[in-house]
Amino acid sequence: MASAELQGKYQKLAQEYSKLRAQNQVLKKGVVDEQANSAALKEQLKMKDQSLRKLQQEMDSLTFRNLQLAKRVELLQDELAVSEPRGKKNKKSGESSSQLSQEQKSVFDEDLQKKIEENERLHIQFFEADEQHKHVEAELRSRLATLEMEAAQHQAVVDGLTRKYMETIEKLQNDKAKLEVKSQTLEKEAKECRLRTEECQLQLKNLHEDLSGRLEESLSIISEKVPFNDTKYSQYNALNVPLHNRRHQLKMRDIAGQALAFVQDLVTALLNFHTYTEQRIQIFPIDSAIDTISPLNQKFSQYLHENASYVRPLEEGMLHLFESITEDTVTVLETTVKLKTFSEHLTSYICFLRKILPYQLKSLEEECESSLCTSALRARNLELSQDMRKMTAVFEKLQTYVGLLALPSTEPDGLLRTNYSSVLTNVGAALHGFHDVMKDISKHYNQKATIEHELPTATQKLITTNDCILSSVVALTNGAGKIASFFSNNVDYFIASLSYGPKAASGFISPLSAECMLQYKKKAAAYMKALRKPLLESVPYEEALANRRVLLSSTESREGLAQQVQQSLEKISKLEQEKEHWMLEAQLAKIKLEKENQRIADKLKSTSIGQGVGPAQENPTGVNAGGQEEASTKAVLEPIHSTSLCRALSKRLALAEKSKEALTEEMKVAGQNISRLQDELTTTKRSYEDQLSMMSDHLCSMNETLSKQREEIDTLKMSSKGNSKKNKSR
Repeated sequence: MASAELQGKYQKLAQEYSKLRAQNQVLKKGVVDEQANSAALKEQLKMKDQSLRKLQQEMDSLTFRNLQLAKRVELLQDELAVSEPRGKKNKKSGESSSQLSQEQKSVFDEDLQKKIEENERLHIQFFEADEQHKHVEAELRSRLATLEMEAAQHQAVVDGLTRKYMETIEKLQNDKAKLEVKSQTLEKEAKECRLRTEECQLQLKNLHEDLSGRLEESLSIISEKVPFNDTKYSQYNALNVPLHNRRHQLKMRDIAGQALAFVQDLVTALLNFHTYTEQRIQIFPIDSAIDTISPLNQKFSQYLHENASYVRPLEEGMLHLFESITEDTVTVLETTVKLKTFSEHLTSYICFLRKILPYQLKSLEEECESSLCTSALRARNLELSQDMRKMTAVFEKLQTYVGLLALPSTEPDGLLRTNYSSVLTNVGAALHGFHDVMKDISKHYNQKATIEHELPTATQKLITTNDCILSSVVALTNGAGKIASFFSNNVDYFIASLSYGPKAASGFISPLSAECMLQYKKKAAAYMKALRKPLLESVPYEEALANRRVLLSSTESREGLAQQVQQSLEKISKLEQEKEHWMLEAQLAKIKLEKENQRIADKLKSTSIGQGVGPAQENPTGVNAGGQEEASTKAVLEPIHSTSLCRALSKRLALAEKSKEALTEEMKVAGQNISRLQDELTTTKRSYEDQLSMMSDHLCSMNETLSKQREEIDTLKMSSKGNSKKNKSR
């Protein structure tokens, strides 16, 4: 295989070398053609210069001829002027000579006119030829410059290809040497492999003979001892105990523990969200301490007050599911019977959400119809209405898939095993949808709370309640994101662990067969434990009696302690429930106290104004009323203790700590992103600087070549001007 790869590599390099060689030949031919073209253009330029010199010489000769003709005309005019007075003296004799001079003059004039026209035509031809020559010269010079530039580029390409060609040849030679050495080593290895193959064939022959003998013996034992093969039928094979996978069970218990922690966080956040929503209904848009709230909100508040009876069972169901997963069991969907209980509790909570959803939407509509509601607040309320519908729909979708996962432990035909992976994938998608909906609710409720806090009628109770609702929504969002990412990270393991079951079978047939298998597993484990238990040495009778008394006393004390621990745990759970209940009652009492104090202060103000303005007969009644109000304030203030305030503050402090931790995590992630972006920026900056330096070097070289070409053109122009001046002087 290695030699074949090396030969293929060598062939590829040879093909690349042939391609480069062909390109080199083409480039060489192109360079030669361009050099021939440049030589032809130089020859044309030389011929044009020669023709220009000839034209300039003709022009000089014509100008010289014109000067001669002009001098001759002047001489003829002088002769004519001299002959006129003579003609006056001798008219008769001069008539013939005058006629002759007139004829000569006309002949000279015609000849002069022809010379002038010819001179003008030659001037025009010379000017046109000069312009054409300049134009052709400029074109040829520009073409020569481009051709020289292209020739330089082609030469650079040819040099690069030649260098690459030489490097490729050297590389191919090195590869050839390596391949030769490798081929020699491969030949040696091939010889060794042939020897090993012969040895293996001998061993295989011996093993075949041995296994054939063992097979005959095993077949005879099976035919004599085994009555039937229980793995042949799936119904019987489902009762066989599979191999115990302790690592799988520990991993499933760990995952179930993490899921329990996430569900507990969600349950706490849902309890706070529903409870603080109930408190908000009592104070906005109408404060129940000042006026009676609407019947709709009264009914909505009554339903919200029952939220604990629907939310708490979710935590209990998940706790029972976690406790059912132990190291000794086999955890698959057919054996997780407690998942059905959790699904039923989730169905009950969804019924609660469906029951409160219409009241929640109507309550938001009632807020929109209030005179305090602005257009921006109305838009946020409409967005929250859509979000609440989405939240209920997401919970319904999640409950549908959880119910499908609970079917294999109760109804074997309810869900096919081939659909397990798709259902688990849809559960992950539903959890991510729940996280997205909670993010929208958090964003919209934050905007709503900001707008309400800016209202002139916003009270401190409303601001505090909105902050509590926002903290619970943030906790819900964080919990939903954690459980969604947790499920996505473990969904592959869930799908892979579904194949865990009886050997050589597709899985457990029904919950009944799974339950029988677990019973057989316990019996087998007890039997193996009994076999491995070592025999104890005999003990004297008196010592055995003493040990029995100590054992009985320790057993009784241990059972008593276990009962006490169980009772203590039950008391602790009850006390925690009562603690949460009384904390909520304390908050409600605090709100009522604030309302009562406000009402008393208003009444005291009204009574003081009435005493200052009213007649003196009403003073005794005012004093009695003031005394009654003071007594009522004392009666209200006496049962309130500082512990409720400390509990509320501790709860808010815990929420603030959680939000602080979340913000620190976000800051860490943001810092990491900033550092990564800075690194990318430095790398891109360096690459851009390198590119700019290369471009600047290239521009400098181009400027140098252009300056050289301009100097050459200037020298050519100077030489052409000098030649023209010399011709003129000649």
